[in-house]
Amino acid sequence: MSVIEELIRTESDGSISFGNHSLKEKAKKEGFESAGDIYKVKTFATMTKLEKNGLFLYESVPGTSVSSLKETADGVAFTVSGSGDAQITVGLTESTDYNVRVEGVDIAKMSTNMGGKLVISLELGEGEEKKVEITKA
Repeated sequence: MSVIEELIRTESDGSISFGNHSLKEKAKKEGFESAGDIYKVKTFATMTKLEKNGLFLYESVPGTSVSSLKETADGVAFTVSGSGDAQITVGLTESTDYNVRVEGVDIAKMSTNMGGKLVISLELGEGEEKKVEITKA
């Protein structure tokens, strides 16, 4: 997967793609509108962060590039790539159990904290991408 040169975009299926893990200096884009929601993205080599309508949605350390992020009533799905292993935090419903799948394999049943955050770690190699699905248990 290539980096998102424009930092954030809407795909033809309504999902969004964002992040550029190859940037050496911070870049951000605010006020991006998609399907009636307003997004803000900050991204570079060491961090990628996405907010939706002023609320936390996604963060990775180090930075990642994310394609086809799609939210549903039951969770979120996206494809991620980066330059190395990443810790990813996703904003979901607080105090809720979720099933986490990576590349179609169940890796864990996890619970969000009182703030609704769920943290996963992914092993990523340069140029490698992984599909992540997080759904309510």
